[in-house]
Amino acid sequence: MSTISVLLGLWDFQRSRTLGLLDQIAALADPPAVLGWRPGPGRAHIAWQLLHVGVTEELFATERFAGTQPAYAELIPRFRGGSTPDDEIPSVETIREVLNASREHLRACVSGLGESDLEATPTEFLKQRGWTIRTALNVIGWHEAHHHGQAHITLNLWKAAHPA
Repeated sequence: MSTISVLLGLWDFQRSRTLGLLDQIAALADPPAVLGWRPGPGRAHIAWQLLHVGVTEELFATERFAGTQPAYAELIPRFRGGSTPDDEIPSVETIREVLNASREHLRACVSGLGESDLEATPTEFLKQRGWTIRTALNVIGWHEAHHHGQAHITLNLWKAAHPA
């Protein structure tokens, strides 16, 4: 079993959990209000956490690994690392579409890699961080789990602030 196939399986599991969280939100009475709720002033809302995952994967699949232009040009500045969450809340459907499409772009990008490619640093982004492709692939898995956790705790805080 190759490193890539192991990581793809792990990523599939992680994504199923993230989409499950999105499904929980979609089943609530007012999903846009939940997606846009902030646990405190200046803190990121759930929509930002989830779209940040999708946008980051799109960036890895394109400019960070292949040196190509990413899709979702209108979303990249709003949801990339270092951006400030705004109050324009995307729909459940938009979030799901970006998570699914960016994951497919990432899968297509890394599926063609072999074990010998994993120690390469093909782009300036990776070189600046001292990351090999192997390191970046591990970061991608950790990144989704990290932001899923933040979205999950924010949902739990919303539920505590809005008892049924």
